[in-house]
Amino acid sequence: MSWITDPQAWMALLTLTALEIVLGVDNIIILTILVGRLPEKDKQWGRILGLSLAMITRILLLLSIVWIMQLTKPLFSIFDMAISGRDIILIAGGLFLMAKSTQEIHQSMEGDHVLTFKGKPKANFFSVIIQIGLIDIVFSLDSVITAVGLANQVPVMAIAIVISVIIMMIAARSIGDFVDKHPTIKMLALSFLIMIGIVLLAEGFGFHIPKGYIYFAMGFSLLVEMLNMKLRSIKKNDIH
Repeated sequence: MSWITDPQAWMALLTLTALEIVLGVDNIIILTILVGRLPEKDKQWGRILGLSLAMITRILLLLSIVWIMQLTKPLFSIFDMAISGRDIILIAGGLFLMAKSTQEIHQSMEGDHVLTFKGKPKANFFSVIIQIGLIDIVFSLDSVITAVGLANQVPVMAIAIVISVIIMMIAARSIGDFVDKHPTIKMLALSFLIMIGIVLLAEGFGFHIPKGYIYFAMGFSLLVEMLNMKLRSIKKNDIH
């Protein structure tokens, strides 16, 4: 418990908590999209269980950090490119995100017997939770490796993860409700997921894309869409 009186540990805790919240944006987007297909009565439980899974996954991976670091060791090579266990997980996660996002866009635009354009979501609760859990594993890898790089004490890293997930739990419902009410925001969020999938795929093959570029693109796109929504609201009021 010596870290409690260590100013550097507290600075690491604050920095790491902020970083975990930023990195959790990916989680909130996929959580919002997947939970959005559940009946209204199950949505809040879906958000709580989904983010709880994210927290448990991160802490378990944190406690298995020796195993996590072994995942970075090359297993085989493709065209002189070393592929590790982490790379395989990132590639699989990227492909899953791209396929899932494309499917959601198709269902939202075309409609089928599962999901209509009017937005009556019907999905199996446990299948949604399992999908969230699988994606959490992919997102948790980089999150935990980042945490280890910033702090040396496991308690500090675990507390940062718990605080960040609690903050995300508080924000997830309002973000989810906002996305549900605005179809264009949902399309934008799905586009973000495709972009994140491409980034995961690229990193799995050894091409590092700085996260700052990704978050700037997402933030700029969201700002443009918010301005468009404001203009549409002004025009609608003028007509009435």
